[in-house]
Amino acid sequence: MKKSLIALAVLGLSGAAMAQSASPCQNIYMPCAATGASSVTLYGKADAGLGKIANGGLKTTPSDTATTGDNSNKTQFLSGSTMNAFDSRVGVRGVEDMGGGLRAGYWFETGLDLNNGAQANPTFWARIAHMWIGGDWGTVRLGRQYAPSYLTTLAYDLTTTANYSVLGTTYKYVTLGPRINSGFSYFSPTFNGLTGAVAFVSKNDCPTANCGKNAWDAALMYAMGPVNVGASVNKLSGGKTGYQLGGKYDFGNFLVAASYNQSAQLANVKAVRRGFELGGTAKFGAFSVTLDLTRDTKNDWGGKKYTNGLLELKYSLSKRTFLYGAYLRSDKTNNYGIGIDHNF
Repeated sequence: MKKSLIALAVLGLSGAAMAQSASPCQNIYMPCAATGASSVTLYGKADAGLGKIANGGLKTTPSDTATTGDNSNKTQFLSGSTMNAFDSRVGVRGVEDMGGGLRAGYWFETGLDLNNGAQANPTFWARIAHMWIGGDWGTVRLGRQYAPSYLTTLAYDLTTTANYSVLGTTYKYVTLGPRINSGFSYFSPTFNGLTGAVAFVSKNDCPTANCGKNAWDAALMYAMGPVNVGASVNKLSGGKTGYQLGGKYDFGNFLVAASYNQSAQLANVKAVRRGFELGGTAKFGAFSVTLDLTRDTKNDWGGKKYTNGLLELKYSLSKRTFLYGAYLRSDKTNNYGIGIDHNF
């Protein structure tokens, strides 16, 4: 681990020398746009707070990587938990311009546990570890990466898929979760605000044993002006089809979002959880208030239909730092957290 951290620091120093004033790797759909020069970018996020998570009521985080055990039904320091806004992490992204509009690059990201400074994940680069090649025809990614369905949720989720997102905690980002291992994906160029994506995992790399067939995920995302809309569909062998359709509209000082979701969650299991979401965000300068609700229309996982809800308060101290407080009602459990999030 020490060698990995030293290598990361060296990459960061080289990145400081090579990175342009505007990073070429900020668009999550198209990791590195055509900027002309090659570059390396070191970046990260630190998030910590105080709160309580119902014992056994929630997984520590819907992000599918954190291992911090903060769900003890006691008020305590929180890092990488469901009631943190986001997981702390350090990452490095790079791009090489090969000429003729062709580019290649990589994206590696590791999680940090601010409880004690330890590595937050079982493996060092557990959050993101893939390479890509792209051009005006689109981008192909190979390795551990964000699932298209997760990026669809990101397009319209009012919390930008915070750990305590009521969509994430209730419907688990539609079957696959945020990330896929051993993935192959293609992301199209954006045409008049519309981006398409498709990904698959071969049956030999299936996340559940004896899948028998490839897992696949496909999505369409539209972003133009105040409108963000997304739809996705995916399937693991032997399981039900997962899908979602949702959108968000920005009125300026007020945002409204709605969606309908079905998550199958596991291969070779016919159980699904299905329902709709409706919420809004009111903005008052640097301060914002979000109320987001979900209601099950079918729930084979727990046998009961639940109405879940999130109340989030945020205050921006700067463009890179904000304070937050959140209350999450999830399947009859009560959870809360307050904290601070900083990007660098």
